[in-house]
Amino acid sequence: MNEDGTGLLTIGELAKLTGIPVKTIRSWSDQHLLPPAARTPAGYRLYGPDAPARLEIVRSLRELGIGLAAIRAVLHRERTVAETAAQWADALDAQIRTLRLQSAVLRSVAARGSAAEELPYMTELARLSARERRRIITDFVEDALDGVDAPAYRSGLLAATPDLPDDPTPEQMGAWIELAALVREPELRAALRRLAEYSARMTPPAGEPDAPGEPQTPGKRASGERAPGKQSPGQPDPTSEPSAAGSQEQAARHVAELMRVRGEEAVAAGLAPDSPAAEPVIAELVAAWLPTQTGTADPPTEDGPAARARLLEQLETAAEPVVERYWQLLCTVTGRPAPPRWGTAGTWTTAALRAHPGPCELDRSAFDGTDPDRVMRAYAEVTRDVAALVAAVRTEDLALPTPCAGWTVRQLLDHMVWENLMATSIAEGTPRTDHTADHLGDDHRAAFADSVDAARTAFTGSGMLHRTYGPYEAPGAMIVQQVVVELLAHGWDLAQAIGAPTGLAPETVAETLAAARRIYGAAPRTEGSSFAPERPAPPGASATDRLAAFLGRDPA
Repeated sequence: MNEDGTGLLTIGELAKLTGIPVKTIRSWSDQHLLPPAARTPAGYRLYGPDAPARLEIVRSLRELGIGLAAIRAVLHRERTVAETAAQWADALDAQIRTLRLQSAVLRSVAARGSAAEELPYMTELARLSARERRRIITDFVEDALDGVDAPAYRSGLLAATPDLPDDPTPEQMGAWIELAALVREPELRAALRRLAEYSARMTPPAGEPDAPGEPQTPGKRASGERAPGKQSPGQPDPTSEPSAAGSQEQAARHVAELMRVRGEEAVAAGLAPDSPAAEPVIAELVAAWLPTQTGTADPPTEDGPAARARLLEQLETAAEPVVERYWQLLCTVTGRPAPPRWGTAGTWTTAALRAHPGPCELDRSAFDGTDPDRVMRAYAEVTRDVAALVAAVRTEDLALPTPCAGWTVRQLLDHMVWENLMATSIAEGTPRTDHTADHLGDDHRAAFADSVDAARTAFTGSGMLHRTYGPYEAPGAMIVQQVVVELLAHGWDLAQAIGAPTGLAPETVAETLAAARRIYGAAPRTEGSSFAPERPAPPGASATDRLAAFLGRDPA
């Protein structure tokens, strides 16, 4: 307090009391935010007892980013604090949106490695209005589908517009910038046109009965996916049947989800698409898919070669990665969940349809002649020789290529360990589903040896050799025999990769080749099959080389 007893404060005293610098107090005072109550004879400012509280109000409002003119209006009671706060909150929101837009552009530039010449275009895209964004998509769709008679397909595409929220995230802005660039790509236009042309071919002529709309391709809507902007019903339960009153689109979504689930389950379980066990899966999928075709031209009515060929055609037509990316970006822009990726399940299902072009009864003759004792002796001899090969693999050899297309030595070894582990889990009654995991770890020799020990123990200790498994009641001894064939074939691959002799398990290779012919002789050799088409074995080839040739290797 001033020593004259008036209760007034000097500017220095006020600064000491509030912690606000003298310079700042003087500036605010000069701008009529804190007028002095009096002055000393020498002209120095004096402030009243209410000055500290008033000064705290000014400081708080400034820290919130409110301008001096707005603060002056509050202090002079021209506007309330609430009115001012609302006004400045709106202004801050606008600034935040601008900053987010700038951040999205900069992040997109960094991620895409954009050249300086692209910056003006990307900035312009980020500033477009909702109407301008819709115009870009509308022009793209109309141009891509020009002349194609697929009105429902076109309507579905046009309904899916990139409606950014009022407060988009940097991810949404980045997705919009990428989407705007994607629709300029000829590849996307051509892919959408192919889908539209297929839709037009599959739609019955106008006026034909039982034609509720365009055909639904599994994994896609008529427009490629469920259109963003429509209410999402969620993912259907693949184990439940669609309601009889449900729409054709709901039924198609049910089938698409069922195919995705079954395909991913098959891949996770290591189920080869050309194996006999894949047939019941395909039969289930075809049965679920048939009702969705009632509105198509010449719809199939029962499982057979024609129905499976139609489904395969639909899946192959829908396999357009660039279109999948288009819908993923649209979902990101609009803030809706992206559709599940179809690639893994689609690849397995199309391969299984090629391998099983029509329903078939299992030929049980493949199950005959499997002697448990001979199978276990063959397993012991094959694993003995393969283990010696595995032990010879050096760390630097793990990256070498193998006759198995696309597999390195490490990947081949991992698969061989998996074969043992999977058979072990079947024997124990708990089939594994971690097919894509790393089963090799840091010690490939120990991993293989441990898997052999576990398998041998399970085969003999669980009664597997005298039991049956699966819907076809396959003998457990035949499952072990399949593992013998796999390990011997992949042992040959490993020997080729590291330059070792290929004459493995000479005591049992002849009967193993006979077993391979019995088990796999009638299996189709199509794309995605377990084995490539049989190759000719050169004159004088060993039995192991002939086994490799039968399973699609080139022993020459």
